[in-house]
Amino acid sequence: MVCKAAMGIKAAAKLRFPSSAAAAATARSRLKPWMVRATTTVLLWTCVVQLTAVGNTWGPRVLKGWPSCRTAREAAAVTTARVAMPEAVVEKAALPPKRIYRNNGYLMVSCNGGLNQMRAAICDMAVIARYLNVTLIVPELDKTSFWNDPSEFQDIFDVEHFITSLRDEVRILRELPPRIKRRVELGKFHSMPPISWSDISYYHKQILPLIRKHKVLHLNRTDARLANNGLPLEIQRLRCRVNYDALKFTPQIEELGRRVIRILRQNGPFLVLHLRYEMDMLAFSGCTQGCTPKESEELTRMRYAYPWWKEKVINSFVKRKDGLCPLTPEEIALVLRAFDIDKNMQIYIAAGEIYGGKRRMTSLTSAYPNVVRKETLLEPSDLMFFQNHSSQMAALDYLVSLESDIFVPTYDGNMAKVVEGHRRYMGFKKTILLDRKLIVELVDQYTSGSLRWDEFSSLIKAVHSNRMGAATTRTVIPDRPKEEDYFYANPQECLRDPNLLRTS
Repeated sequence: MVCKAAMGIKAAAKLRFPSSAAAAATARSRLKPWMVRATTTVLLWTCVVQLTAVGNTWGPRVLKGWPSCRTAREAAAVTTARVAMPEAVVEKAALPPKRIYRNNGYLMVSCNGGLNQMRAAICDMAVIARYLNVTLIVPELDKTSFWNDPSEFQDIFDVEHFITSLRDEVRILRELPPRIKRRVELGKFHSMPPISWSDISYYHKQILPLIRKHKVLHLNRTDARLANNGLPLEIQRLRCRVNYDALKFTPQIEELGRRVIRILRQNGPFLVLHLRYEMDMLAFSGCTQGCTPKESEELTRMRYAYPWWKEKVINSFVKRKDGLCPLTPEEIALVLRAFDIDKNMQIYIAAGEIYGGKRRMTSLTSAYPNVVRKETLLEPSDLMFFQNHSSQMAALDYLVSLESDIFVPTYDGNMAKVVEGHRRYMGFKKTILLDRKLIVELVDQYTSGSLRWDEFSSLIKAVHSNRMGAATTRTVIPDRPKEEDYFYANPQECLRDPNLLRTS
């Protein structure tokens, strides 16, 4: 009995407490499945993390139907945020491919005149460089004109955008390559002014051989050097592309322009009045209507002081009657009232300092109390870096003019024409093109008492009913390009709906 009991106890002990070798074997057999499960879990989670990380690249279709930890509201919020995010923030716009061509030489240009005369010239020079298969050097801006503005191209325009946006058409460099630059420094280049209003054949037959001969050609005048009409369609459209797409102002100028527009928009609609009544304009044109004898003498002295202003003896009375003078502040105040412009409308003055100051502005500010300028809308610190840089100031006015509800130029200078054309390109925005000769005649009749106000107002409206910047065909005058419609005032080849064109 005792022996049997001992044997039972030993057997039970063997069942409950196996030997150390057996225990080790059992542990190893149990460990293998656990390690497999753990390793598999780690690998699976690694795959999940990797798939999630690249989900934005592959798109949501990769993980479509997978469970999410987000609530439906959170998921919707994330989706909305992604949709609302501007494309430019996510991905930089792709550059157009470079156009490959055999370079015939280098074209240097020195622009002359104010901002908008130079703007049009830059467009023309880029087009000419393209069709001559030459390399254009970033144009030099005028620093010796009346305005004496020291601004470089990159101070006004986004030079990098200008170069890269046109790379599929023409090669543009900031400066000459070192080897070519040394040739120029040694005087081994040719400089000349091209003939005004020339067609593209002139540049192929006369200018291209000079570039091939000298390797570097410098055009020292650029105003109106390409014809308005008679050019191939692709040339006209490239002029538009340069003007409206490639020539952007610097980010600083663009941002300040947007700020001025926001301030104006907060107070309702606004009219931009391009009031060309600065001292230089009056001296150049010889128009002295409303000026004192002392002011007239001052303007005459100024005209004689600038040798490039060729016309010296000017009859102001005759010139005004012919409609060749800018309208005065007093005249434009009557015209705006005749158009029934709301007296509470904001009138933004896009111009420099008005000659005669407050005395000459009294009629306008009395009729329209909300007359403003960039100097009154912005802090002095905002314009600190623009002082003594008239072209940069003009760039601000240009941006505001484009966005105005109504644009009214009082003279057909370069800014008036270029803005008119840009507003047509933007969808025929309302631009009142004043018939100055008729206005002067009607103003004189009204102020003399021979015309009642209601008659004056009715006539002003009737005459200008078809002068609001709508679609029309450019007037062509063979052999008299100065008298025909300017291409940049009406780039009809580039307008979005050519079916709207009508004969003027």
